[in-house]
Amino acid sequence: MAQTRRIPSALPFTDQVALFSRLAEANPAPRTELNFLNPYTLLVAVALSAQATDTGVNRATRELFALADTPQKMLDLGLEAVTRHIQTIGLYRQKARNVIALSRLLVDEYGGEVPDSRAALMGLPGVGRKTANVVLNCAFGHASQAVDTHIFRVGNRTRIAPGRDVEAVERAIEDNVPVRFQSHAHHWLILHGRYICQARRPRCGVCIIRDLCPYEEKTQ
Repeated sequence: MAQTRRIPSALPFTDQVALFSRLAEANPAPRTELNFLNPYTLLVAVALSAQATDTGVNRATRELFALADTPQKMLDLGLEAVTRHIQTIGLYRQKARNVIALSRLLVDEYGGEVPDSRAALMGLPGVGRKTANVVLNCAFGHASQAVDTHIFRVGNRTRIAPGRDVEAVERAIEDNVPVRFQSHAHHWLILHGRYICQARRPRCGVCIIRDLCPYEEKTQ
């Protein structure tokens, strides 16, 4: 019978405070690297970012958002033009259909406004829990935690928020990270995973939380 891997306990509260204090000192006001103009363009950008880089999404949406920064303007632009603007992004045809469909729903059901409810956001085409949490955090200031592969990795390596899946890590962040750091925790962790605690070869030698991190396979 296969044994289930035991999930270690989270870092103690005092270590969490020390760790996030350092991240906050290094980057007091972190933000998403996606470019957006308002809650609607943020929603579209995050939906487009699945299986794509933020740089690639920013490149594709620069002209798109100049033409269409509201749901109605996106509908007026039409599926063919949206598809053409985002064709450098992976899965662009399906994503273009989702952008048109979610724009239609926003116009018909929400008066052209982006709702500040996770359930409502997840009812939009192409919008999952992670996308909804990013919008809630970045557009509306909610202390929501959008767990991607970077945050999942950092959460488990550092034991800030250990868990077997993304929802478990999300709950662990909410349960273990001190409240004062909750609003920015998602940004600090994703940036740390993207630039320092990388998947194949973490850059432990330049990591500002190295001494607080229990990860055993540290690099120099």
